[in-house]
Amino acid sequence: MTTVEHSPALAPLRQARERFLSDRPLPDDVPDEVLAAWRRARFFGVRHDLDGPLHEPELPADSVLLEAARPVLDRIAPALGHSALLLTDGRLRVLWTTGEVPGGDRCRDLSEREVGHNSAALALRTRRRAEVHGPEHFLDVWQDVSAVSVPLLAPDSGQVLGTVTVASGLCAGCGPHPGAALAEAAATAVEAELLARSRTAERVLLDAYTRAAHGPDRAVVALDGRNRLISEAAVRLATPQVLAALERSSTSERASGARPPHDSRPPQDTGCGPVVERSHHAGGGPSRERPADTGCGPVLERSYDAGCRPVQERSSGVTLPDDAGCTAEITPVRHEGRVLGIVAVLEARAAEVPHPAPRPALALAGGSVPWRHAVARAVELARVHEPLLLTGERGSGKTALARELLGETVPLVADAAESPELGVKYSELADGRPLLLRHAERLAQPDVAALNSLLDEHPDVRLLVTYTPGTPPGPCFQRLLDTLAARSVTLPALRERPEDVRELLPVLAPRPVPGQPPLTWTLDALRALEEHPWPGNVTELAHVVRALAEHRRVTGPVRRAELPDPVREGPAARRLSPMEHAERTAILAALRRHGGNKARAAAALGIGRATLYRKLRGYQGVS
Repeated sequence: MTTVEHSPALAPLRQARERFLSDRPLPDDVPDEVLAAWRRARFFGVRHDLDGPLHEPELPADSVLLEAARPVLDRIAPALGHSALLLTDGRLRVLWTTGEVPGGDRCRDLSEREVGHNSAALALRTRRRAEVHGPEHFLDVWQDVSAVSVPLLAPDSGQVLGTVTVASGLCAGCGPHPGAALAEAAATAVEAELLARSRTAERVLLDAYTRAAHGPDRAVVALDGRNRLISEAAVRLATPQVLAALERSSTSERASGARPPHDSRPPQDTGCGPVVERSHHAGGGPSRERPADTGCGPVLERSYDAGCRPVQERSSGVTLPDDAGCTAEITPVRHEGRVLGIVAVLEARAAEVPHPAPRPALALAGGSVPWRHAVARAVELARVHEPLLLTGERGSGKTALARELLGETVPLVADAAESPELGVKYSELADGRPLLLRHAERLAQPDVAALNSLLDEHPDVRLLVTYTPGTPPGPCFQRLLDTLAARSVTLPALRERPEDVRELLPVLAPRPVPGQPPLTWTLDALRALEEHPWPGNVTELAHVVRALAEHRRVTGPVRRAELPDPVREGPAARRLSPMEHAERTAILAALRRHGGNKARAAAALGIGRATLYRKLRGYQGVS
């Protein structure tokens, strides 16, 4: 390692930093990423001299990452020499440290908003090993420090959980940081420990499930907040309401245990990520599904320690939903004094057969803001018996919503896609009978003229029109659209409301044959369905769901591998046009010049900040 006086490679950068701090012009050879980092620090209000109070982060009372990493770091610490070793979590809070690093007693939060540019923040952002030396830092106290950080990734999900950092005296000019290999080895060992702990918890839950499901006819469910193991017999009894009730019971048991287990938390807190989903049914094996989010409580409980006989038995005052059609005997699963989850044995109530709940109408399925807003607007307009125009892409649900708005009224239905010349008796409309006109964009000219005349004479006629924009309309048809524009609703495309896919799936799936379980989906399959752009919208999704329901020859949740190739493989990257490429280049250059500040970049480009955000979103996933 060299000293500050013997670091000629960093001398120009040190002078550039001093000029930056004194607001003097900078030389042209300052690396863009370093200059952007300094500007971000100034934008965040970071004081380079640490003058003033620093944010003292609130550390988690029980960090899973720290619990797994501490034994590894304790073993590595003696090899540090004069360096320091730090562990941060995904929010860059310092969880553990040994050795001395300047400012270490005050810098307990390594986020750029608090301390400016540093290797831990860079590694977290880039998801790979990062080094920062001397004047690349923004803080004065780190001008004589070199640091290397390696991100810690969840073994299953790849989520960034935190960082391992080795900091030492300034070592510029000697190639990779001398602590790089040590930091890499520490990160690898911590990730291996996280994986081992995750697998131990899965094995304990699976063992408890296996002991309970000792026959193919035994209805057993095991849950730990991240996994569900469901026997084939339990599928018929475990309705979404029952499963939600059991989830709440599992959460309650874990919270009341000695200490929450590292592997019973949601993936963002475990340091382990969600387990890869799979299904087993032969011989009463389990099927693993994603946990539900609604419902409440079980009825009778016994407590087991992993591999042991029951140690106590107690009743719970919480009951399953009244329409559950079954009772549940709950067994908490313990490991090393902690409650990992529960095993529930379900029993059908006498003279009661579980029956599926009534399905919501397809037109009303979906809870996303764009969809609920469009439906609410359509319902409001439909209260007045006047013309209503529903526009949107093909397959977006225009006809389904129109029929729902009509209720039990039987309309006169005309489809211009089947016959452009409708031959509608418009006298019937004037007498009060509603008309549902589909695919108005394909109307023949005589019918467009007849509709315009009808609306001129009877502006309050009850007319529901579905329209898919495409080719530019002619003057006569444009007049019809203008007439209906004041009472029109545009339905969002399915790709604009991906969160509604999960609500649409049970509505689109055919009802199962009596005695057969409903169609369920693995978490990986759900992600693929939500990420697909669905150019055919709900209609295309319906075709996929029905084809799977009719042609599957396996049981258990639908896996990603069963989905059609375009859905399974994800959307292909869209290539930019020359104009889009030039625009994207200009936007990125402006962001670099202004240190990532989008408001300043937008002002420099002469566009609104909302426009800049929209364009950046549009460039995601393109090449």
